[in-house]
Amino acid sequence: MQKKRFLVTGGAGFMGINLVRYLLERGHEVRSYDIAAFDYPEADKVSILQADIRDRSAHDSAFEGVDFVVHCAAALPLADPAEIHSTNVDGTRIMLEAARDRGTERFIHISSTAVYGIPDHHPLVEDDPMVGVGPYGASKVAAEEVCKEFRDAGMLLPVLRPKSFVGPERLGAFELLYDFASGGHNFPVLGSGDNLYQLLDVDDLNHAVENCALGDAEMVNDTFNIGAEDFGSLRQSFQAVLDRAGFGKRVVGFPATPAIWTLRALEAVHLSPLYKWIYETASKDSFVSIDRAKSRLGYKPVHSNADALIRNYDWYLANRGRIAVEAGVTHRVPWKKGALRVVRWVM
Repeated sequence: MQKKRFLVTGGAGFMGINLVRYLLERGHEVRSYDIAAFDYPEADKVSILQADIRDRSAHDSAFEGVDFVVHCAAALPLADPAEIHSTNVDGTRIMLEAARDRGTERFIHISSTAVYGIPDHHPLVEDDPMVGVGPYGASKVAAEEVCKEFRDAGMLLPVLRPKSFVGPERLGAFELLYDFASGGHNFPVLGSGDNLYQLLDVDDLNHAVENCALGDAEMVNDTFNIGAEDFGSLRQSFQAVLDRAGFGKRVVGFPATPAIWTLRALEAVHLSPLYKWIYETASKDSFVSIDRAKSRLGYKPVHSNADALIRNYDWYLANRGRIAVEAGVTHRVPWKKGALRVVRWVM
């Protein structure tokens, strides 16, 4: 396989570092472009640019010698709404302009299944309407519209819409599950937990990215849902982690409607551990068709929901000592538990 040079925006983030490692293992050269420090053991194997993607003065350094761009950088749902729009929409446009002006071979944009909003049918397919819920969902819809503009103008621009993905380095909302499991507590879910809910292992997502980079241009120049092929109910997926923890604890369902109203009220006073798109969809079916990715990208997911969560949980147990103590708004640190601190002690 021919060695290629990748620019990974958001390279210091959860998806970024997993993709960087994946590409390095396959002999590619990688440059990380992130506003955050690249504080990983792989630092000596990577070209590191610590700068804001919106900073055009950094773009000559960022794009020098690059074959492909993988645009993972994004402000996540708990960030300030203005920052979400500026990073996810304006930042995407700025990066696309830089790639176009420098004749970059391919630009792979990482979007989200959040663009489907709160759907009324399943499985979701790529041609379904896009409806953004909240500032983050709206920003992902707007960023895809920018991508379409550049693709229509001739840029080779695959767009991936991954389900919520997990794997080494992932904390965020999933840290709530791991914290309850490792402490020997039952875990609360909205509704019965019997709704079908598809997740994704980050390594399967990395495989899809590589196929977009190296696959036939006509086949990959499209939009693709990416998710696990083997998934079950939310209860089954989360129970796999509780079983791994070994305390005999169970997933416990709470009536969805009153819980959602409570979370709305808690979010208004910044005490909700979850943001709107998560708690409005957590009790409903949530899965996408991956047929297009399988037929056109050669996408072959290896990990089930349970595999992905257990792999991440094992990483969590092995790395708790170095996990950031301060809660934040990225996938690599715990999110604020808010009212769940109380719930944990009664479960």
